[in-house]
Amino acid sequence: MNDLSPFLFALFIGTFLAAGLVKGVTGMGLPPVAMGLLGAVMAPATAAAMLVIPSLVTNVWQLVAGPALAPLLRRLWPMMTGIVLGTVAGAALLARVDPLLSGLALGIALVVYAGYALVSPALQVPPRVEPWLSPLVGLVTGLVTGATGVFAIPAVPYLQALRLDKEELIQALGLSFTVSTLSLAAGLALHDAFRIGQLGLSMLAVVPALAGMWLGQRIRTRISPRVFRMCFLAFLLLLGLELATRPLR
Repeated sequence: MNDLSPFLFALFIGTFLAAGLVKGVTGMGLPPVAMGLLGAVMAPATAAAMLVIPSLVTNVWQLVAGPALAPLLRRLWPMMTGIVLGTVAGAALLARVDPLLSGLALGIALVVYAGYALVSPALQVPPRVEPWLSPLVGLVTGLVTGATGVFAIPAVPYLQALRLDKEELIQALGLSFTVSTLSLAAGLALHDAFRIGQLGLSMLAVVPALAGMWLGQRIRTRISPRVFRMCFLAFLLLLGLELATRPLR
């Protein structure tokens, strides 16, 4: 990956431009888009390494822009602890398992994410179960993140089910994704799957990711976010099916 062919370089730039655009319109979606597109042409562990810096920059931006960081940290630290432990442990799968099998896992994660988001069931977590459910959700999210590079399952449905207000939810997602990104980088480094050359490419990806976010925020004012979101999720569903069925061919 240090010497990208013109095709791979164009795919690399286009992927993070598209992923940033999706995040600009919907507030999320950078990791699934980036992992899905890059994972189709390279090992998922390599794709995950490319994701680290642009994901970190865009999610820290989302995290610090919100109004309730301290209360969210007090409420969600058990979940964040579970994410750290699960991601570092799960990264061994992403780094060591046959790329076809990790691609299968990535495809399944994308299908589950897109399928859930398309259905969007109205769930609510009772306050009495939150103390034990929060770290469990964090641990499972971490294992999925470590194994696939996708941060969303089951963290996003769980945070939505806490019935936070809109700004708190956006900030809570930023917190979860930031912790997931840092944990994924640590897990990949621990398992010797994150190298200096990849860090340089990951830093380069920040430029198209931020450009895409800016473009997505402008598009958001001109089109229906619901229509865009449905098209985006349908695309992820098809991409996930393609990755998941590849080992069967």
